[in-house]
Amino acid sequence: MSDYMIRGTAADGQIRFFAAETKETVEEARMAHGLSPIATAALGRLLTGGAMMGFMMKNDSDRLTVKIDCQGPIEGLLVAADCKGHVKGYVKNPLVDLPSKTPGKLNVGDALDLGVLSVIRDIGLKEPYIGDTILQSGEIAEDLTYYFATSEQTPSSVALGVLMNKDNTVNKAGGFILQMMPGATDETITALEERLRGFTSVTAALENGISAEALVMGLLQGLNPEILDRTPVAFTCDCSKERTVEVIRSLPKEEKQSILDDGKDIEVVCHFCGKKYPVTLDEIRGMM
Repeated sequence: MSDYMIRGTAADGQIRFFAAETKETVEEARMAHGLSPIATAALGRLLTGGAMMGFMMKNDSDRLTVKIDCQGPIEGLLVAADCKGHVKGYVKNPLVDLPSKTPGKLNVGDALDLGVLSVIRDIGLKEPYIGDTILQSGEIAEDLTYYFATSEQTPSSVALGVLMNKDNTVNKAGGFILQMMPGATDETITALEERLRGFTSVTAALENGISAEALVMGLLQGLNPEILDRTPVAFTCDCSKERTVEVIRSLPKEEKQSILDDGKDIEVVCHFCGKKYPVTLDEIRGMM
């Protein structure tokens, strides 16, 4: 089955939920960037979370960026998404590798270490909305949970997981976001907290063959969960030779002249997908 996301409500609108299956999306990112297992897990979690956060936006033109700047050896991550399930991203150090602290668990937390998580929402206003929070654990799901609580004042539970095969390909990936809506009763809040208290991890569920959708519907059983929408998810980059040429065209004349003085054709590599676009000296001369 291709990757997809769902969104819905439960408890008569007191809870809204999102769940995503992202195995193919994360595998596409792994192959595009040649990621190590830790880098795959870190970027895969952020891609999954970013896709669901993009799904929260209303307009086709809205854009979401989730950025992590950190002191750990992964150095940083960036994910961009829209409301249609298109998501892309990269890590600064794709080959990061660290020993595991817990058997069978990739050490994503230490790969990120201390840092700042920034969420940038461009919804067509004069200035984009920017929310910054300090990383709490580097495990990404916990950091997004903290972001929602502090920057958006929305009590949330975020769970993300990436399960790797021994050959470094992606076996399963997915996650969910549960959020309490304004006016939620103490009874509903308590009921959801009790259900989450027994929850272990998305990765464990995926390893046991439980999809993110089945997981979240199980957690909300008895609270009348209703799926309102479903959309495909895909690692999608909108880079092109034309956009590459426009970027070079916008460079100061001195920089273009410096390229010409070097006397060699250049190759521009997209940060998001790794595609390479050759640009000849003749093309650059035509931009002068």
